[in-house]
Amino acid sequence: MTNSTLPVSVLFVCLGNICRSPTAEAVFRQKAEQAGLTLTIDSAGTHGYHIGSPPDKRSQATAEARGYSFKGLKCRRVAEDDFEKFDLILAMDSDNLKNLRGMSDPGHHHKIKLFLDYAGYQHEDVPDPYYGGKKGFELVLDLIESASDGLITSLQSR
Repeated sequence: MTNSTLPVSVLFVCLGNICRSPTAEAVFRQKAEQAGLTLTIDSAGTHGYHIGSPPDKRSQATAEARGYSFKGLKCRRVAEDDFEKFDLILAMDSDNLKNLRGMSDPGHHHKIKLFLDYAGYQHEDVPDPYYGGKKGFELVLDLIESASDGLITSLQSR
C-alpha cells in the first residue's frame, strides 16, 4: 500500500491545546512513524487560552514516562485555514466536535470526527484531565494510545 491512499494531514483538537490534543499529537506522531506512515500531524485548541505555551507539564510527564516526545510542541488555536489544510480533524470530545463544526464551512464537516471513534470500545470522549490528578492523565494517555492504534489500522486498511 502506498501513502497516496492515506490522508496526508491529521489535526487533533481539544479545548485549549494544553493536555489532550498535544498528547494525541505526540503519541500519534510516534506510532505513525513506527508504522512507516508519512503524515503531517498537528494539534490545536478551539479556544486560545494557552497560545504559545508548552503542553501541560503533567501531560508531558505522563507521556514521556511511556517514551513519547513533546519536543517543539506549542499551544495554538484552530485557524480558519486548518479546515482547508487538514484531511482529517479529530476532536477529543463531543463539545469540541460541535465547536469545530460551528467554526467551519459545512463542506468540511465530513473530515471532522471524534478521535475515540477509532478506539475499540465504548468511550465517546477523551475526558479533560486539566483539573484532576495523575490517574486522569494516565486514563487520557490510555485512551489516546488505543485510538491512535485504531487510527493507524484504519489508515493502513484503506
